[in-house]
This record gives sequence, structure tokens and C-alpha cells, in this order.
Amino acid sequence: MDGKRTEALGKLLKERRHELGFSAKEVADRAGIADSNVLRIEQGAIANPRPETLKSLADALRLDLSDLYATAGYVQPEGLPNFAPYLRSKYADLPASAKRELEDSFNRIAAKHGYDANGPAPGQDEN
Repeated sequence: MDGKRTEALGKLLKERRHELGFSAKEVADRAGIADSNVLRIEQGAIANPRPETLKSLADALRLDLSDLYATAGYVQPEGLPNFAPYLRSKYADLPASAKRELEDSFNRIAAKHGYDANGPAPGQDEN
């Protein structure tokens, strides 16, 4: 994983942890990993966290695993990431304001057409 992906993954995890009001220790306990590893991943000190570690973190933080994999640049054979993580991953060099503008535009278009911007639930047909 390159530096930008490592930074983006750490930021995503830390922001979600703060949204939920969890300490690093609480996330670590929920994920079954060391709290130092939670902090090191958030700080970008672990460049290639194991896929099973990301799975544990996704469960602990109630995040979609495909979103974490997309942010980290890992391939997941089942499912596609939601729009925002895909956008951050695919167009990492765009300014943050441009990415927010694209996400906002997509959300408006999705709402206009009655589409859930978080995508279909697992098992739902994409057609």
C-alpha cells in the first residue's frame, strides 16, 4: 500500500472511531487486536495491515469491509465498495474539496432518483 492509501486508511479508521466515541483500547478489545496496532494503523505506521485485521476493524467500527479494502487498495472478490471510498481510492490526487463536491453531487442525484447512496444490501441484485 502506498503512503497516500496508508494515510487515507488511517484517517478513515480514526474518524470513524471518534464518530462512535470509542477509545483505541475499546476498538482493540472489540477487534481482538492490540491497542498499539490500532493507533499504529491510524498513524500510518503499519503500511500493509493484514486483511483479517481490516476485517476485525471493520466489524468493530461497523464499517463495510469492501470500503476498507478499497481504501487500502486491496482486492475483494465479492461486492463493490460504496461510491465515497471508491472515489477516494481511485482519485486520491484530487483535492479534498473536489472529492467532497463529487460525493455531494452523487448523493443529490441518488436521492433525486430514490436510490440509496450506500448501495444495495448484500445479496441484492445490482441490475
